[in-house]
Amino acid sequence: MIRLLRYFLLLTTLCLTTETLLAQVQNFKELHKVKRKETIFGIARENGVTVQDLIKANPEMNTPGYELKKGDYIKIPFPSATTAAPVSTAATQQPQMPAKPVVTATDMRQREIRVGIMLPLHNINGDGKRMVEYYRGVLMACDSLKANGISTDIRAWNVAEDTDIQKVLRDPNAANRDLIIGPLYSKQVKALGDFAQKHDIRLLIPFSISSTDVNENPNVFQVHQNGSMLNQSYVSRYYQRFSDSHTVIIDCNDSTSTKGAFTSALRRKLEQEGASYTITNLRSSEAAFKKSFSDSKRNVVVLNTSRSADLNVAFAKLNGLAMTTPSLRISVFGYQEWLQYTRQHLDNMYKFDTYVPSVYYLNPLSRRVEHFKKKYRWNFHQDLQNYPQPFAVTGFDQAFFMIKGLHMYGTHFIGASGMVGYTPMQKPLQFERVGNGRLQNKAILFVHYTPANRIDVINF
Repeated sequence: MIRLLRYFLLLTTLCLTTETLLAQVQNFKELHKVKRKETIFGIARENGVTVQDLIKANPEMNTPGYELKKGDYIKIPFPSATTAAPVSTAATQQPQMPAKPVVTATDMRQREIRVGIMLPLHNINGDGKRMVEYYRGVLMACDSLKANGISTDIRAWNVAEDTDIQKVLRDPNAANRDLIIGPLYSKQVKALGDFAQKHDIRLLIPFSISSTDVNENPNVFQVHQNGSMLNQSYVSRYYQRFSDSHTVIIDCNDSTSTKGAFTSALRRKLEQEGASYTITNLRSSEAAFKKSFSDSKRNVVVLNTSRSADLNVAFAKLNGLAMTTPSLRISVFGYQEWLQYTRQHLDNMYKFDTYVPSVYYLNPLSRRVEHFKKKYRWNFHQDLQNYPQPFAVTGFDQAFFMIKGLHMYGTHFIGASGMVGYTPMQKPLQFERVGNGRLQNKAILFVHYTPANRIDVINF
């Protein structure tokens, strides 16, 4: 009896093993030999599967430090049922997330959010490489939204600079999107904006454009703020914070500076409000320089250039002034470009209570940011590109904000302050309707380097 039981267990084990092996064979379409410079992302795209499916089929890719090498063989799975079939103009990635059952309702709050990416997704030039990284951030946002029970249906089209956008828009899959992100190039804006309005699709324009063709389009969410708009916002928030201070504007003798528009607008505001200010020069004598400062009020120093060399000279003069007159209260108000100079000037920025106005800030010491970088490296086996604003983080912030908002409010989503409750890692979003037309992002922030050697972010 015992011997029969042993045979039965052995036979059962062999059957289970055989079934498992057969299942493994049936689950993979083919073996792919890795070529030079191929990436996991590219292989998945070429074979019409998701990166997640490819990694699932090849568990060794999850090993820390794994690198894809020329000559390796990897398993290509069959496309999952939820993976969109690639089309001739599309580079398709499909992180489907069936966290909630999809119903055939027209209300997007009751089904998956359909997203279209229309950006240059290629490896030919810098634009393509940057937008591929942005797109990866969008995919990571969709993966995170899955944990919140929000499903997405993503299609991506490679819309390069010379792409005929009308041809892309003839794809039947374009017209059923809830959200389209793009384009990168101004010449494609009008056609895409008209298409979005015709089909009642929300269009997020993620980067700077020069076109005004969509200004009257109520379906457009425009992220970028032009220089005039930013100067107006910075001046308004400057006065809001420093209305009781004395402003010291330093002329840095920079004939190439573009900051004159800001300092001119600031002077007009200070004069209009009757606030005190003086103008001095970076080349002024120590006595003349000191004379521009108030003994009774906090002094806020504003340079009329963003150059690092002039900032260095200004800090040297301020340090000399602080030594001879330690009772003076001094703060510095700068420019977004200064965020790239922090290594050279950090000690002085802390010492002089520096405020840097900006539309973005990425705290490199944030645990959340560090986790994102590690997850990006894990998913795509490479680091973020070295830009002041990592494009993957931008893609993550924008996609998470928009998709969650559409899931919560459907067609009533306008991206106003407090609607989503999402704290961005890098770039805040706060849209306001401009007349009866587009929704314009109005969010700005001040990065505050405090004398306590702490960095605070003040959002407006």
